[in-house]
Amino acid sequence: MNIKMIIKMALKSIVSNKMRTLLTMLGIIIGVSSVIIMVSIGEGTSAEIKSSIESMGSNLLDVRLFNYSNRYILDYEEIKSIEDLDSIYKVAPMVSGSASGKNGLETMDISIKGIDDEYTEVNNYNIQYGRNIVPLDIEERKKVAVIGSDVATELYGGQNIVGQDIRIDGTKYLIVGVLESKGSSMGQSSDEIVFIPITTAIRFLKISAIRNVSIQASSSEVVDRAEEEITNFFLRKMDNDEDLFRIYNQTETLETIEDVTKSTALMLGGIAAISLIVGGIGIMNIMLVSVTERTKEIGVRKAIGAKRFNILTQFLVESAVVSGLGGMIGIIGSYIAMIIMEKYFEMVLVTPSYIVIAAFSFSVIVGVFFGIYPANKASKLKPVDALRYE
Repeated sequence: MNIKMIIKMALKSIVSNKMRTLLTMLGIIIGVSSVIIMVSIGEGTSAEIKSSIESMGSNLLDVRLFNYSNRYILDYEEIKSIEDLDSIYKVAPMVSGSASGKNGLETMDISIKGIDDEYTEVNNYNIQYGRNIVPLDIEERKKVAVIGSDVATELYGGQNIVGQDIRIDGTKYLIVGVLESKGSSMGQSSDEIVFIPITTAIRFLKISAIRNVSIQASSSEVVDRAEEEITNFFLRKMDNDEDLFRIYNQTETLETIEDVTKSTALMLGGIAAISLIVGGIGIMNIMLVSVTERTKEIGVRKAIGAKRFNILTQFLVESAVVSGLGGMIGIIGSYIAMIIMEKYFEMVLVTPSYIVIAAFSFSVIVGVFFGIYPANKASKLKPVDALRYE
């Protein structure tokens, strides 16, 4: 009996038990879909974070100050003096807090950021219309605001609102500009923000010291030198206590985040792959039932000349077809699920081709592996014993 005939008989057997075949494939379908979706979520998160960091530039350094005792408080002018260092291009201190924004009867929770005129450029914010915070606003502690696109839409309907007022925790601020949308990052909107002058924000938020500083090196080639100069600057200002500040290099941060997200994606994929194993056990169980049901058929075929290899191959083909078909349906199902997730949940999903190939291959391997025992059992049946079976 040739391979073509064996495959034809295997397919005929599968088609004759449609519902049982479908239920057997269910574990494989769920397993393949879960692996692809989980890894796609992990890869999408990694790509989103990478894009967000890269958009700021590879020459950006973030400084966090941890002077909780307020012993070494650096004012705005002292921090801006970092720009005098040879390898530094721009320095943008920032303070932040939460507040309630209001226009008439419309209210929403907003993130307040106290910034100077260089913060938007250093952190890649663009003005949609109107103007940015300017040095005069900072010097005179003016109550002016540049608002995010979501704030403009929710509180004002999205029309040109430069010159109108916004109330922030009851205090009136003049809107001088609206930011272009930056979208969401890691589930948080970057557009529900309001920028006000840093000197105004320090008083408004009752902040005792500046804790966050974005620093742009002159170029990506001098980032390491810039980091060294900034370290020496803060050590001088903080009595050589290196525990009072941290400098975050964007390149190092990007590499760390990529490693973490990839490890997480693989872990999630591994957990999801367990359901493939469960699906394989289901295939073995059904194939064993099938061997029992078809004992007499096997006996007849052996009596008319079928070899052990023919019986073994037929049952292995059946297992491989069931698992392979389940794998293909799982792939299709995962893509449908991801389209829905991207459209209705605004998730960023990236599906590497290798994970689709790996998931499908693994599903077939699982099917064949768990089909070996039932196939071997069927092939070892003696024709006389099989023909006597009732």
